[in-house]
Amino acid sequence: MKEKKFTLVKCIAIPLAVGGAAALLSRGGMSLFEELYQPPLSPPGWLFPVVWTILYVLMGISSYLILTSGADQKDIFGALTLYAYQLTVNFLWPIFFFDFQWYLFSFFWLVLLWILIVLMVICFYRISKPAAWLMVPYLLWVTFAGYLNLGIWLLN
Repeated sequence: MKEKKFTLVKCIAIPLAVGGAAALLSRGGMSLFEELYQPPLSPPGWLFPVVWTILYVLMGISSYLILTSGADQKDIFGALTLYAYQLTVNFLWPIFFFDFQWYLFSFFWLVLLWILIVLMVICFYRISKPAAWLMVPYLLWVTFAGYLNLGIWLLN
């Protein structure tokens, strides 16, 4: 039981660390973001770290469910490899958007992330339906982030 809890903590810590590192590397980004012309429905800046923290925790729980599912090791490896790819793409987006201010490139990078998330949800669903459903808020948020990203490119 203790080992399972430790595994869960590690699974949650990984996406939180990735998100924290990306935030640290692009920490001046929110002040820049607030200065840009925003599309309608843009949330206040304080909401982004709150939402991302929740999403990273959900990602961690989802990856834990896959890891401990008891499914075929090949299927688990494939699913978690896809998870790692999308997490890497996720990590790079704020650097492209905030540090380099490549708004159009960042939009297409988000499209790549969105595709990877969809593929991951499908892959996770085959192994653990709850793990897949935990990723749906992430997919919805990235869809909304794509709208915001494209809007910022168009308006700035």
